[in-house]
Amino acid sequence: MIPYGTGRPLLTPVDRDVSRRTARLRSLGLGERPDATFDSFADRVAEVTATPFSIVNFIDEKRQFFAGLHTPAGARGRSGLGAAAAGRGDRYLARDHGYCPHVLVRRKALVLEDVCDYPRFAGNPVVDEIGIRSYLGAPLIDRTGVALGTVCAVDTVPRAWGRAGLDTIKLLAREFVVQIECREGGHR
Repeated sequence: MIPYGTGRPLLTPVDRDVSRRTARLRSLGLGERPDATFDSFADRVAEVTATPFSIVNFIDEKRQFFAGLHTPAGARGRSGLGAAAAGRGDRYLARDHGYCPHVLVRRKALVLEDVCDYPRFAGNPVVDEIGIRSYLGAPLIDRTGVALGTVCAVDTVPRAWGRAGLDTIKLLAREFVVQIECREGGHR
């Protein structure tokens, strides 16, 4: 799809639920600051999927926010995951970067064993800027039906995730939604 007047493909899908999601994130107090519990969950995702990066990602009107983040020790970079890994605390990424916005709008898990095999995804800035080559992500759909964000695992090399990877990331997303609902109910 080429938006009128731009002459280039639309890489990030139109997000019709962004206002509703943003309001829900604000009501839950999510998407503004890192959370040690969410970082621990991201560590677990990285361990289970054997990946160098994993993220609990909330997406609002302006940006993506990595509320939970696992990065390899000593990783370096100028922006996004690399900057966070370098210890700058930069947990933000533009809305048009990465694959989580696609998962959010589709409301379905996404498996990209090698992003370069998909022209739509190979041109994403995270390929050149961060070095992402494979992606496994699932939406975080809460009890109200709002897709709040995603949980994902990424690697800098192609990965054969297969059905097992898809099932794993979907299970982890459901598990994380339970954590959010427990927090909402005051059961920290």
